[in-house]
Amino acid sequence: MEDRILGLHHLTAIASDAQRNFNFYAHVLGLRFIKKTVNFDDPGTYHFYFGDEVGSAGTILTFFPWPHIKAGRRGPGQTTAIAYSVPAGSLGFWMQRFDAHGVSYRQPAERFGEQVLSFLDPDGLQLELIEGKTPDIRTPWTTAEVGADVATRGFHSVTLTLASPQGTAAVLTEVFGYKLVEQQENRTRYATDAVENANSIDLVEAPGEAPSITAGGTVHHVAFRVKDDATLLRFRALVAARGLNITPQIDRQYFHSLYFREPGGVLFEIATDNPGFLVDEPLAELGTHLLLPPQYEGRRAQIEAHLPKIG
Repeated sequence: MEDRILGLHHLTAIASDAQRNFNFYAHVLGLRFIKKTVNFDDPGTYHFYFGDEVGSAGTILTFFPWPHIKAGRRGPGQTTAIAYSVPAGSLGFWMQRFDAHGVSYRQPAERFGEQVLSFLDPDGLQLELIEGKTPDIRTPWTTAEVGADVATRGFHSVTLTLASPQGTAAVLTEVFGYKLVEQQENRTRYATDAVENANSIDLVEAPGEAPSITAGGTVHHVAFRVKDDATLLRFRALVAARGLNITPQIDRQYFHSLYFREPGGVLFEIATDNPGFLVDEPLAELGTHLLLPPQYEGRRAQIEAHLPKIG
């Protein structure tokens, strides 16, 4: 792999009811529940991870489910849609499945020559299924109800809504190595050729919209992928050189991270592949235990008593 940004690593969003969130993503969408841990800053709250079999970068969607969180609002300064790649011809299956489970969705529409099915999760988070122009050969996680011929392959792209996209576009192209690919009305797509999948970012210009509110049903941050710590620190220097306030390296147990707010207001993370999700659970048991960061192990009984049971 090159010493570059390797597309998307993960996205983290905010939910309300933990069980409802688990049911939707593990059962309705058929993602693998790969990790059950807690918020590093609020250990009384879960941190859920969903992805493919091993939690590959570019498939990982995570949630902080706060039971009494108010509803957020999508708008400028925010990641406003998360798109998954699905096989050609699968959108009919997904519409039938959404009908059966009471999921709100729009009829498919064309975007950049691809069919897009937009829908909402139970908290109002905007998601999309996209039948890409070229087959996505990533191996999907499957369930008894969601087979390999229709299952999600991981992320296709994300949409960032911005009052003014110029500063964001500059970070993507001049720092992260993305290139402008296509433009359609107020939507511009940027992509990197460093990887084949999870490599596109759409910027939507919306100067007249009300500002976003990050709360229930919204994306907290979008994370970009690098291969290792050395690459992470190289990008830290590049971001800092542009006058942007970026954090020191932070150990997130399953990856190492940096955070900064790009000029359009969206919270960006850069995250490493290492050490991965197998550091504290074997592959067959991913998502079956409550895993706590070392600093909270001494409070396990108290934390377990506070958290709702999930299953």
